Amino acid sequence: MKIAVLGSTRGTDLQAVIDAIESGKLKDVEISFVLSNKEEAYTLERAKKHNLKAIFLDPKDKEREEYDKEVDKLLEEHNIELVLLIGYMKLMSSWFVQKWLNKVMNIHPSLLPKYAGGMDKNVHEEVLKNKDKVTGCSLIFIDEGADTGPIILQKEVNVDEQETVDSLKEKVQKAEQEIIIKGIKLFRDKKLKVEGKKVNILK
Repeated sequence: MKIAVLGSTRGTDLQAVIDAIESGKLKDVEISFVLSNKEEAYTLERAKKHNLKAIFLDPKDKEREEYDKEVDKLLEEHNIELVLLIGYMKLMSSWFVQKWLNKVMNIHPSLLPKYAGGMDKNVHEEVLKNKDKVTGCSLIFIDEGADTGPIILQKEVNVDEQETVDSLKEKVQKAEQEIIIKGIKLFRDKKLKVEGKKVNILK
């Protein structure tokens, strides 16, 4: 199964996917390319280190849909079956969402619907400010809203007394990596059935 990864940040979770493929834990899955809308994103560097195709696609002066059509062209050319968004700081156009419905997974650092629309460390700051005892992460199929798509998997993480934003981020990322790999396997094995806003995991 060919997958593409879109990201704008460091791609820490991407490393876990690469490791799982290289170690044979994630079989019959190949990353065809990693794409970023930011030229200096470390996620591209990470891809190159593992001899993966790294593409910087400049969003400058492009309408959202125009940009997404260029992304789509690359996905079609590489026969991509699943798209992974890992720290991709760009909302998709509704044209793209409809075309790739239930084929684009996004990882979010909270137990959605809590803290939907929040980015990275801001989410962890909110969790600590609100004195939440439990947080976690969610793997979703994207829809046209911000973090409102059908939830595939979630994993809880306990928040300790002495927790900092950085320590919490690290814990949540570990959980993210587990459910991303699990989600890819379920998709590969055709075990995800989406009905409206609900994702059923088939036995």
